[in-house]
Amino acid sequence: MTISPDDIVFWQWGLFSLNATIVFTWVVMALLTLISWLVMRRLSAETKISRWQNLLEVLVSGIRDQIREVGHQKPENYLPFIGTLFLFIAMANLLNVIPGYMAPTGSLSTTTALAICVFAAVPLYGIAYEGPLNYLKHYIRPTILMLPFNIIGEISRTIALAVRLYGNIMSGTVIVAILLSLTPYFFPVVMQLLGLLTGMIQAYIFAILAMVYIAAATSAHTESTHKRH
Repeated sequence: MTISPDDIVFWQWGLFSLNATIVFTWVVMALLTLISWLVMRRLSAETKISRWQNLLEVLVSGIRDQIREVGHQKPENYLPFIGTLFLFIAMANLLNVIPGYMAPTGSLSTTTALAICVFAAVPLYGIAYEGPLNYLKHYIRPTILMLPFNIIGEISRTIALAVRLYGNIMSGTVIVAILLSLTPYFFPVVMQLLGLLTGMIQAYIFAILAMVYIAAATSAHTESTHKRH
């Protein structure tokens, strides 16, 4: 039983290997790019719009509303990053219905890469909003003795992001494989549907947690701005 797409190697030359994780990651990115191009090339400002544009507007509006509710800030600055995280994870998980496909989010390397993106984005947004000195002061609050604990907290929540997503996707794959060997008809189909629902929920949770971390890093700037007004 293959649990991780890392175990499936399509091509290898010396230390370099092309496994299912890399292949299916590029498949997901190619599909998202193609769908975006097909939808964006026929955008219309008229009252009558296509179904695809309507779906796009609903999706973008939903993500904007969630960012606004979670971060209590204008969503424009965060929409590209948070939206990309959600769409990539959601698409990667939804494609599980295709036989032979394995979600790249079932690989710890993929979920770690996504978590590292969030890890890098948090200080970047924080520094952009507060400046380097004001942001770095967060690590020594309330006292300088908290510096190592705050750093450990940053690292541990990055690990938690990666492991949470990986664990949920991998566990769904294992359960479906076990049920398929025991009852090859009804239960695997039900579990596959539940797996798709879980995949969407995990995409939502990952994006929300990313926004929570970013909002925490920029909260001081927002509070000071409100005080000035």
